[in-house]
Amino acid sequence: MAFEALFQPIQIGNQTIRNRVVSTAHAEVYATDGGMTTDRYVKYYEEKAKGGCGLCICGGSSIVSIDSPQAWWSSVNLSTDRIIPHFQNLADAVHKHGGKIMIQITHMGRRSRWDGFHWSTLLSPSGIREPVHRSTCKTIEEEDIWRIIGDFAQAARRAKEGGLDGVELSAVHQHLIDQFWSPRVNKRSDEWGGNFENRMRFGMEVLKAVRAEVGDDFVVGMRITGDEFHPDGLTHDDMKQIAAYYDATGMVDFFGVVGSGCDTHNTLANVIPNMSYPPEPFLHLAAGIKEVVSVPVIHAQNIKDPNQAQRILEGGYVDLVGMTRAHIADPHFIAKIKMGQVDQIKQCVGANYCIDRQYQGLDVLCIQNAATSREYMGVPHIIEKSEGPKRKVVVVGGGPGGMEAARVSAERGHDVTLFEAAEQLGGQIALAAKAPQRDQIAGITRWYQLELARLGVDQRLGTRADEATIADLRPDIVILATGGQPFLSQVPEWGYAESRDESLVVSTWDILSGAVAPGKNVLIYDTICEFAGVSAADYLADKGAKVEIVTDDIKPGAAVGGTTFPTYYRSLYEKEVIMTSDLALHKVYREGDSLVAVLENEYTGAQEERVVDQIVVENGVRPDESLYYALKGQSRNKGQTDIEALYAIQPQPCLSESGEGYLLFRLGDCTAPRNTHAAIYDALRLCKDF
Repeated sequence: MAFEALFQPIQIGNQTIRNRVVSTAHAEVYATDGGMTTDRYVKYYEEKAKGGCGLCICGGSSIVSIDSPQAWWSSVNLSTDRIIPHFQNLADAVHKHGGKIMIQITHMGRRSRWDGFHWSTLLSPSGIREPVHRSTCKTIEEEDIWRIIGDFAQAARRAKEGGLDGVELSAVHQHLIDQFWSPRVNKRSDEWGGNFENRMRFGMEVLKAVRAEVGDDFVVGMRITGDEFHPDGLTHDDMKQIAAYYDATGMVDFFGVVGSGCDTHNTLANVIPNMSYPPEPFLHLAAGIKEVVSVPVIHAQNIKDPNQAQRILEGGYVDLVGMTRAHIADPHFIAKIKMGQVDQIKQCVGANYCIDRQYQGLDVLCIQNAATSREYMGVPHIIEKSEGPKRKVVVVGGGPGGMEAARVSAERGHDVTLFEAAEQLGGQIALAAKAPQRDQIAGITRWYQLELARLGVDQRLGTRADEATIADLRPDIVILATGGQPFLSQVPEWGYAESRDESLVVSTWDILSGAVAPGKNVLIYDTICEFAGVSAADYLADKGAKVEIVTDDIKPGAAVGGTTFPTYYRSLYEKEVIMTSDLALHKVYREGDSLVAVLENEYTGAQEERVVDQIVVENGVRPDESLYYALKGQSRNKGQTDIEALYAIQPQPCLSESGEGYLLFRLGDCTAPRNTHAAIYDALRLCKDF
């Protein structure tokens, strides 16, 4: 077998894991009703087990005590026996497919927010606040310490009684256990702080209490960092000492190891490395821990493809590979390897749409797989052939929505023709991939290219479809995914003109596509604050331009997620890009060979000017509706999508109605500009019933 190392069983405690691939703990933001695991939650993990994942560790940051707030992440609540029957449903769903399921349990200490749910009093070993959450806290008292130790034990009991296969103690990301470990946070001088053994005491008492409650026949692991990456924090040598100390007790069945602390915005970006990072950047830290412990070691950071995972395991760096985002992108990852369908794996591109949503308190979704976590709604990962008539489907537009519409329609067995005006597929993905930080997002397009070729879709690239072209094909269904265009005409004072020679401003699209050469002294005005503005700034600075990025929002890149904006900021600061907030672009005028940008303060109304040679505006996208309105009157359904059926994941009623002419639908940005995930979701839920 080409990937033999991946499929070797391994023993963890009393559990035999069928392969070496793990979906590690992350906060899913799916639990509801006070932290109970819902049908959505169960189906999400069942799909991974069905797809062949060996071990799922669910429930990142699942709480053991009621004063560890869980409402912000909708995390699982193990502080009550109410959770036990919910766990039984979860365990049964995973076990029937041969998988194993464990849960991460924790008390987050200071690492949370207090202003919600119980309005908890946060606590930490020495009352030191955590920068990311801005939360102040009290110094934990002796009574609190022993109460929480008991809560850990009871949480483990509930997991065992619920039929789960083990628990993972979270001593990573500056949760309470490693808050006691770290001299950065623990300044105590009593028996819970100071020297090494005192700082280890809380974690040791937790481990002893858990073992006393669940016995030796239940798996108990520990997730730790390999290095906090703080000058006043725990180093790699410190963490090796800590791991060896706990390993020597014989009470730990496995260690999960990740690189970096995450109590600052900058270090948070390290923990879930996005596409700007190299593969497995912190593997050496996990390998260092493996050298000093006697139990299996799991490592999960930026391990995305089977060749990479095979190499890591063959090299003996760790015993199991965590491929969590890989399974969010494709829960059938393992099954496809077994079936020799490696090219059909929808590989994670590291966009971090999933985890960035989680840090906003939103449900975890995948930028490119709209079925993930919607299994409970009937949104399929595997598209079944239609039992109805074979239809002629025409798709116009080869961006993410159009590519998904063509793929799903072809999987249903229909005859599909895809038109794309550009010479290559991808749409805005192709533009995004031009930016220094985002080149790997092109992986989304590469997967679609392989799938459309496999499915025999007739791809007409470099061809702009019109009414006559479409009519010649005599389609049954026409899907428009024609996207939009940069919206530079909104403010007449910006001086936009359709002729680039006459226009005073250009778009981020113009810059990233190479249609307009970079200036030497450039002002970027970004009122959207998503990826395009900071990507253009990074791109221009990389080309040697002197760049200032200005926004009327609170900061440049304000809508870029929490694990992603720090990587942009590192690059922009290194390239000396000036970042300015609270200023709107009021007016642009020409003065000699220069352009003058008049900026107006959002709050005071005061104006100031910048003299530059190029002004780039990012103001979002306006739908391209011209073809839609040209076709609408001729269509059987007048171009209307039944939104009640669409939102309920039900077939469009017009599909079962007879009549002359074709059905017309539009999706993605040519309806209303949103994002890549939205376009793909529109296409999947619309086309799955054709």
